[in-house]
Amino acid sequence: MELEVAVAKVGKYATSESGDTFEMIERPQGGLSFVLVDGQHSGRGAKNISNIVARKAISDLAEGVRDGAVARAAHDYLFTYRQGKVSATLNIVSADLTTHTIVLARNNHCPTIVVAPSGLRLLDQPSNPVGIYARTKPNMTELPLVADTTVVVFTDGLMSAGEFTGRQLDLVSLVHDQTAYGTPDAQRIADALLSAAVEADDNRPDDDISVVVLTVTDETSRDGARRLLVRAPL
Repeated sequence: MELEVAVAKVGKYATSESGDTFEMIERPQGGLSFVLVDGQHSGRGAKNISNIVARKAISDLAEGVRDGAVARAAHDYLFTYRQGKVSATLNIVSADLTTHTIVLARNNHCPTIVVAPSGLRLLDQPSNPVGIYARTKPNMTELPLVADTTVVVFTDGLMSAGEFTGRQLDLVSLVHDQTAYGTPDAQRIADALLSAAVEADDNRPDDDISVVVLTVTDETSRDGARRLLVRAPL
């Protein structure tokens, strides 16, 4: 099998810096973890908040802390550091090679979309952001690490795209259309969702938008190499 993860993100229109932060880390017992954080509001202040949460999560994951405990610790850290006055949404997506599972930790009111051999699921249980409410816990989901699995997580800029133009997106249908035929392509799915959101906002995103897509396929690399490609405007 082969794991592919793609990210597509854009900042709020006419805002100098995105409040969303994405990080990845290799798990010490095998596998990879991906962290997506959306700081409260937009701009530099939001970026500072999301960086604080992402750095804490990545640091704990690197030490082998389990995902649920990592999310709780990130909440406790932000809650203490900013005295419960600011919030951030947090998603941790892990491919755990010890348990051979995909582990999803969610402190985000936005749902997570999962396409598995059994069909499409929407993980939309009520969930609080980190940093505001005491003893906040993540919603935890564990899935088999099997081929033909796609996981889509995103910040609220994607879910709210088109609200002010009357063209709000049907994200479930968009993901279904991208995964219904052929081998799922993580980058294609991420790009398609981001493009649809930007277009729905008349090419002026009303909020920071980030999309993370993980796919597991039957394909295998002939040389066994790991590869990472990053593209960013300068």
